[in-house]
Amino acid sequence: MPTDPPAAAVPRPLKLAAAVVAAEGLVLVVLGIAEAFTIQSSRLVLGLTTTAFFILYGVGLGVVARGLSRASTWSRGPAVFAQLIQILVAYSFWGGSTKAVAIALALAAVGVLIGIFNKASTEALADDPTKDRPVL
Repeated sequence: MPTDPPAAAVPRPLKLAAAVVAAEGLVLVVLGIAEAFTIQSSRLVLGLTTTAFFILYGVGLGVVARGLSRASTWSRGPAVFAQLIQILVAYSFWGGSTKAVAIALALAAVGVLIGIFNKASTEALADDPTKDRPVL
């Protein structure tokens, strides 16, 4: 079994990034559940697929957040990819009454990226072949 680094070995910026990613995942799960309550028979397939997408994406972000909180090397790629997508989603909300949503999404994504690419976080997430080896 891989050994996780002690909690003290996970840098604070990485812990904060993990917390934000976990919050993003929770929001997506809540949105998925809310979508499930608004499904109408005239748009059944769209409602079901949207619900499933939000819930699965939210759960996936939760798994990535757990990986970040344990400084697991595999979690860096999915976390960065999700934040880059979020920046694009934020851009799509820019303008009109949704400008605040765009700002919140962009700030959260940039904050996570800063936390992940912080020097201490980068070192903690470095791909060290001996890091995830089982102890015999």
